[in-house]
Amino acid sequence: MSAATASEPTLERHTAQGDTRWRDSFTREEIRELLAMNDLRSWGSVLLNWGIVFTAMAWVAVWPNPLTVLVALVLIGARQLGFAVLMHEASHHSLFASRRINDFVGQWLCAYPVWSDTLVYRPYHLGHHARTGTPEDPDIGLLKPFPITKASLRRKIWRDLSGQTGIKFVRGSWKRSFGRLETPEGRRSAVGFAVTNGLMIAVLAALGHPLLYLLWAGAFMTTHTLVTRIRAIAEHALTPDADDPLNNTRTTRARWWERLILAPNRVNYHLEHHLLMTVPHYHLPRMHEMLDARGVLDRACVEKNGYASILRRASSRTA
Repeated sequence: MSAATASEPTLERHTAQGDTRWRDSFTREEIRELLAMNDLRSWGSVLLNWGIVFTAMAWVAVWPNPLTVLVALVLIGARQLGFAVLMHEASHHSLFASRRINDFVGQWLCAYPVWSDTLVYRPYHLGHHARTGTPEDPDIGLLKPFPITKASLRRKIWRDLSGQTGIKFVRGSWKRSFGRLETPEGRRSAVGFAVTNGLMIAVLAALGHPLLYLLWAGAFMTTHTLVTRIRAIAEHALTPDADDPLNNTRTTRARWWERLILAPNRVNYHLEHHLLMTVPHYHLPRMHEMLDARGVLDRACVEKNGYASILRRASSRTA
């Protein structure tokens, strides 16, 4: 089922600020096709994320051993990033054609389970798009330290996998939600998190395996923080030119296994997203191919060798 937006949008509303050159390679019809939304594909992405989570839990239930637990933590942590990616889609109104369904699914099936809030995230994230890579970018703190030393990167990875980063994240989320119950935003976030996670526990308990929720909580505290860190480094760290939309954001060509555990829901096509920020995630590979075929990416920030190559450069500073 394909649906267009209620009214024909202006191209400028969707395009990265200050960029014009790449658009000369596209017709208006091609832009409209890239912006076209297909609700069935979005439902497929949401259901695939949840399907991987519950399949990983089922593996542990059937074959409980350290290896299945480790695999489940990796898969679930990656899908928790996947839910954040789909919440990000909803923040751009590009998850579902209906604004009501877009925000409902973005909140209840994507954001709240991972202790986030689409409505709070939306204005913050649009600020990132408007001021990418500049001192006013709200995400600049995630990017400024790079490159770092290999020892520093190892310490960051250890803090993620040992749960130290996760504890800080939980404390911050608690303050923003349960610590601010006097505000509508705090109440909304607290209720959403409690209801969605409570329902997950209830479903697992009804199936006779309530302790499987520990996989969700454990992944949230460990592997989720690690893949989120890697994603942030890959998207903007060490990009060449904050003033050039083709060079202040990076696309990473990901192998199938990287898409499974590091780059869910096409999040690796970040340059394309910044150029035309309401292209649905399932159209980003096509947009990448079109840009590449027309030579636009010849001077753009595109990593062809996967995430390991980016991490090597990000940790290339000598002590």
